[in-house]
Amino acid sequence: MSSLTLTPGSLSLADLRAIHAGGISLRLSASATADIERSALLVLNAAAGDAPVYGVNTGFGKLASKRIGKDELAALQRNLIRSHCVGVGEPLAPEVVRLMLATKAASLARGFSGVRPVVVQSLLDAFNAGLVPFVPAKGSVGASGDLAPLSHMTLALMGEGEMLVLDEQGKGQRRPAMEVLKEKGLAPLELAAKEGLALINGTQTSTALALHALLRFETLYASALVSGAMSLDAARGSDGPFDPRIHAVRGQPGQIETAAVYRELLAGSAIRASHREGDERVQDPYCLRCQPQVMGACLDQTRYVSTVLLREANAVTDNPLVFSDDGAMISGGNFHAEPVALAADALACAIAEVGAIAERRIAMLIDTGVSRLPPFLTENAGLNSGFMIAHVTAAALASENKSLAHPASVDSLPTSANQEDHVSMATFAARRLADMLDNTSHIIGIELLAAAQGFEFLRPLKSSAALEQVHALLRQACPPMPGDHYLAPDIENAATLVAGRQLAELVRRVTRFETLT
Repeated sequence: MSSLTLTPGSLSLADLRAIHAGGISLRLSASATADIERSALLVLNAAAGDAPVYGVNTGFGKLASKRIGKDELAALQRNLIRSHCVGVGEPLAPEVVRLMLATKAASLARGFSGVRPVVVQSLLDAFNAGLVPFVPAKGSVGASGDLAPLSHMTLALMGEGEMLVLDEQGKGQRRPAMEVLKEKGLAPLELAAKEGLALINGTQTSTALALHALLRFETLYASALVSGAMSLDAARGSDGPFDPRIHAVRGQPGQIETAAVYRELLAGSAIRASHREGDERVQDPYCLRCQPQVMGACLDQTRYVSTVLLREANAVTDNPLVFSDDGAMISGGNFHAEPVALAADALACAIAEVGAIAERRIAMLIDTGVSRLPPFLTENAGLNSGFMIAHVTAAALASENKSLAHPASVDSLPTSANQEDHVSMATFAARRLADMLDNTSHIIGIELLAAAQGFEFLRPLKSSAALEQVHALLRQACPPMPGDHYLAPDIENAATLVAGRQLAELVRRVTRFETLT
């Protein structure tokens, strides 16, 4: 197992990819220990003193005016975790929980949270042991921290919650956390002053959910470039709109970059060469002609999201914060996940648009008046329905994505007796992206099937070498459909190809394109 050193404040996107994928161990940079210990000492001194310090010797939220006795400070932290474990719904994916453990450890290790080194090490030990705390997906409004989900994570480390033990198929079984900790030889975490609050204040769940979606979309986006190029060639569209001069005069970087990707994917297509002269069509429909403009804008949006989430993964987002250089402990609001909420909403729009323009290309391919291919991409139309209802599925999924893309960040419900009177809804904003990605994977899968069927009708002409490789990959799992057959398994297989790494790797080899840099 390879090892990754966490240097607080310096996590890279490559680091987050590795954490998300798993199969690595984490260790803390030796330079971080001194900062952690200095801030922990300040909290220890505050706990021993008589002055009220929020989160150390007071209640929480609206109960901040309630003083807690020195002999009850550890119980205060335990009760905080227990009372905040109120999540509902299905468990978060192991990839998300891995990101939560790692980013929480990295945040606390920056030395502004007042926790002891053992707390950070407990998070790393759980990660390295492959533990997946059982964390219900629902129950956070993304302000005052992701309180409920982070509490479930912390309760498991305390040995009082549950762990999700995965079998060889990746399915999880809920088991008492203490049993699992003992099996792994790990001691339950015992909390000292402020440590429970530090563990559950913060945006690590929202950020982990958003990163999970971003890293999945990185692959899906590259696959969508491939399916769009295949549709263009299957419809015998023009490559004129991809001329670099068009995109240079506008100056949008994503548009310029994606136009170049399309040109390289289509280079050498005999299909394109066959109709370069004498094609009576003046212009292609927007779903073909404007792919660089639409997909380029989505690329720029995705890279903006990546920048925000990378910052947040490295951020200190609990409260109050401890500044050991002058001994100050200051209450603020870094736990408010508005940056994550807005970024997740931006990513939702990009995901929806990638699916929306792909759905339009499917509609174009089955319309013989536009594509000049057989109606519904089938021989003997009428007896056969071909891709008629596969397009309906794509339309249903695209429409669902439009509803899911409604911004979550514009909603707010006051909580904690109006103490927390404006919240971000970042957790839902990020969580709903998974459903949108599933929908879009299936839309792109249907487009791949439709475009590949279009290729069949243009034989013996061949597309470019790159797109013929894609056609061959698809045909390994999905046969041609000259007549009607059971199509649902083909759609699932195509969606699996779209969501996997093969198409993205092909794009990288051919064009050197990276969705995220």
